[in-house]
Amino acid sequence: MKKNTQISLTKAIFNGLFILFSTSIFAQGNATPACEFWKKVQYGGGVGLNIGNGFTNVSLAPSAKYDFNETISAGVGLQGSYISGNSATSINYGGSLFALANVSEQIQLSADLDQLKVNTTYDSATRIPSRHVWNTALFVGAGFRTGNIIIGGKYNLLFKESDNIYNDAFMPFVRVFF
Repeated sequence: MKKNTQISLTKAIFNGLFILFSTSIFAQGNATPACEFWKKVQYGGGVGLNIGNGFTNVSLAPSAKYDFNETISAGVGLQGSYISGNSATSINYGGSLFALANVSEQIQLSADLDQLKVNTTYDSATRIPSRHVWNTALFVGAGFRTGNIIIGGKYNLLFKESDNIYNDAFMPFVRVFF
């Protein structure tokens, strides 16, 4: 029952953002053409590569955000990663919703809701069953902003050590938007 509630909540949030962005295009009226909407959209994301002794992690996370004004932005993102090591292989994919608040020229606060499908397969020698679950994370964070680059940290409010794909509740981040 809890799993269905999380998925329903995520769908409701995605649908709400879609309606918000859709209505903001039409709410402009005749005074501002719909193309003004796209002038407030920025694209960015992240790419990751970590290769070590018997370990590989490759990730891709594109995102887009809409600037409501100079202070408040909201956006969506996709995430995908391939992780291999320690007798296990994991392919994770999903999406995220985020809100950003620029409280000063250099400080940005953020809230991120991530929903990831985790597909982990273990080597048969480990005798650990494969794992295919949905994972929800709710991050709140702060970062230092210089131009289009934000460097900071975020904390997962839904972190549970026993049922999580993250090693820790705290996670550093780098955001870039163009």
